[in-house]
Amino acid sequence: MDTTVENKYTFKDFASDQEVRWCPGCDDYVILRAMQKALPEIGVKKEDIVFISGIGCSSRFPYYMDTYGMHSIHGRAPAIATGTKLANPNLSVWVITGDGDSMAIGGNHFIHALRRNVDLNILLFNNEIYGLTKGQFSPTSLVGQKTKSSPYGNTQPPFSAGELAIGAQARFFARIGGNTPKEMTQIFIEAEKFKGTSLIEVMQNCPIFNDGCFDQFTDKAVRADKQLFVEHGKPMIFGKDRNQGLVLNGLKLEVVAIGENNITEEDILVHDAKEQDPTLHQMLVRLDYPKVMGVIRSFNDITLEERKDAQTQEVKSNSKFRKTDDLFFSGDIYEVE
Repeated sequence: MDTTVENKYTFKDFASDQEVRWCPGCDDYVILRAMQKALPEIGVKKEDIVFISGIGCSSRFPYYMDTYGMHSIHGRAPAIATGTKLANPNLSVWVITGDGDSMAIGGNHFIHALRRNVDLNILLFNNEIYGLTKGQFSPTSLVGQKTKSSPYGNTQPPFSAGELAIGAQARFFARIGGNTPKEMTQIFIEAEKFKGTSLIEVMQNCPIFNDGCFDQFTDKAVRADKQLFVEHGKPMIFGKDRNQGLVLNGLKLEVVAIGENNITEEDILVHDAKEQDPTLHQMLVRLDYPKVMGVIRSFNDITLEERKDAQTQEVKSNSKFRKTDDLFFSGDIYEVE
């Protein structure tokens, strides 16, 4: 199937005629527009793009995209997306999910999609709360966080989407704030070009039930000094004056000031997203200051589809059967009169 685009799309070509119904001020609007701007750049026909969601605020997404889509059931979007991709490998398949949908009821589907390395994209909206059902704590809610279902404070330690993903052998993991549409668009493009399962965690604000949950590093006033946006092959430098960076001190990452204590730019760690060993990627994911954004891991590996195709070809080449009748009549047979 030819999946190339002859006529150039614009973001308007991917906007459906449905009224977008999210709360005013929600970052979901930013994510939607970033996606609609990214898709014209990936070189895939509209009819070959599919969005599959579970349940949650984020899961309205397929209605707002003028592509094929499915609003599926709670936590099961990765399973349905896997079947969709295996049935038609030419499709560009996107899973739209939230932190509760993916890491609570859908936890097993989520980690096994990553482990199998199916060639699809998972876009995880993380707002550290259940928004659609009106503000209960989720698997990413902080200890002590007061919600509708934890009025005295949440007592359960949170999952880290990045740590969970890398522990499940994710080959591609990226993270971005919900208020940075330009960088988000580029990450979506890079994720689609990656062959294998790509996971993008968007740290998305919920203005109604968890307002300001990521302000400590996503607010425009502090973003430059509190975030490190990594790029493969470039030194990990951050700060408003670009004068801070990361070095490896023993088994820990350490923030240093360039120009102090004889530290130069040459001393700063260079980001290698393509390294197979995930040790440093996991350290970057765990870092609280600075909060690491961008494509943290992008390791090329064989996909589930490639493994299955290779196995099928091997079985066919070694098989003595060439058609179904050969199989049916290969053993003892008898006739019924």
